[in-house]
Amino acid sequence: MTDKTTQEMNFDGLVGPTHNYAGLSRGNIASASHKGLVSNPKAAALQGLTKMERLIDLGIPQGVLPPHDGPRISVLRQMGFTGSDADILQLALRANPALLANVSSASSMWTANAATVSPAADTSDSRVHFTPANLISMPHRALEHGLTQRILSRIFVDDAHFKVHDALLMNPMLGDEGAANHNRLCKSHGEEGLEVFVYGRAALAARDDDPTFPARQTLESCHVLASHHGLSRAHFLRQNPAAIDAGAFHNDVVCVVNEDTMLYHALAFETPDQMEADLTRACDPLGFAPRFARAEIPIEDAVKSYVFNSQLVSLPAGSMAMILPTETEEMPSAKAYVDSLLADGFIQDAHYLDLRQSMSNGGGPACLRLRVAMGADAMGAVHSGVVMTKDKIAALRGVVSNHYRDRLTIEDIGDPQFLTDVRETLDALSAVLDLPNLYDFQKDAA
Repeated sequence: MTDKTTQEMNFDGLVGPTHNYAGLSRGNIASASHKGLVSNPKAAALQGLTKMERLIDLGIPQGVLPPHDGPRISVLRQMGFTGSDADILQLALRANPALLANVSSASSMWTANAATVSPAADTSDSRVHFTPANLISMPHRALEHGLTQRILSRIFVDDAHFKVHDALLMNPMLGDEGAANHNRLCKSHGEEGLEVFVYGRAALAARDDDPTFPARQTLESCHVLASHHGLSRAHFLRQNPAAIDAGAFHNDVVCVVNEDTMLYHALAFETPDQMEADLTRACDPLGFAPRFARAEIPIEDAVKSYVFNSQLVSLPAGSMAMILPTETEEMPSAKAYVDSLLADGFIQDAHYLDLRQSMSNGGGPACLRLRVAMGADAMGAVHSGVVMTKDKIAALRGVVSNHYRDRLTIEDIGDPQFLTDVRETLDALSAVLDLPNLYDFQKDAA
């Protein structure tokens, strides 16, 4: 199936009011190195909105996914804390600050981990398929999939165009990290493509060279995802353990793909020459040959600069551009690689944006967005409240400016007044996005 009206829409995660630096993500070097610092949720959310506005200015459809709520009082109750919400917060802060940090994480902002998405051109029923990621490898992220599924089901509600699956079984064998380990090669967004699943380990066949840091995506989960989405063309690649141990906890830290173009670090995959040959062979029946641009820069520079955790996007005129963090511009080796991509015609423009609040927790431009390729009819069926316009961005900026704090510590999170403030903020955000009764606390109040 080919749909010439198909465009890719980026759904960015709006940074939530609990954005903090708790250092919860083992294997994420930026997260670990900023543990305990004071965060600025207001600046983080405003930086994200500026990125969304830049995509709109480039003529690329832009959506938003609302933040998750927190601290998650319901989880603390399930873990044995009792009393009023205020009592529970203060008890958790005194008894186990690490637990409070885990139930207060704003990590849902990185919507590249929200789900795996297969466009209609690839699926057996010609619908866009979503499977929320179970994120089982990290305790704080394993709390997300239920609300993520609720959000996706509210936004992509029309079952003539969309299918939202349940998350995979919450079993370590099926560790699934979403689109951060999933790529798609195609001639254009509306034509059938080759979906490329990248895994860190085979859960049922451990190897001597498995990485020291968590290899979060399993081969077994990739197979189940391809089956659930009804894919006829899927390819499975193992991420290089050396890349994971260097800080590439997801493949999108060392590789980015758009249409027929793959940009990747030389250590992203174990056998890069064989990988390129295999993908070229697999794409031949689809009528195109992929373009590869391999970088030989130090892996430490790639991880620190997040040059591959950039958005590689198709512009309306048919060219490609990269949306990069300013850290890439400040790293000579990474900047030289981007300049070579411009010189060689792989991309036609590079936009450097300040996303330092997100970057300090290990999330760059690509982490902040979920890519959804859709035809015009499907795009028209998306819940209009989350489709970004300049006016909608201005309204969200107003909520952020009026409600978000400009400094946050774990002690602040344990303050009952903070919980009240967060819930008032989420009420305001869900009103702007026309998503009433989205959160459990809103349902309880109703």
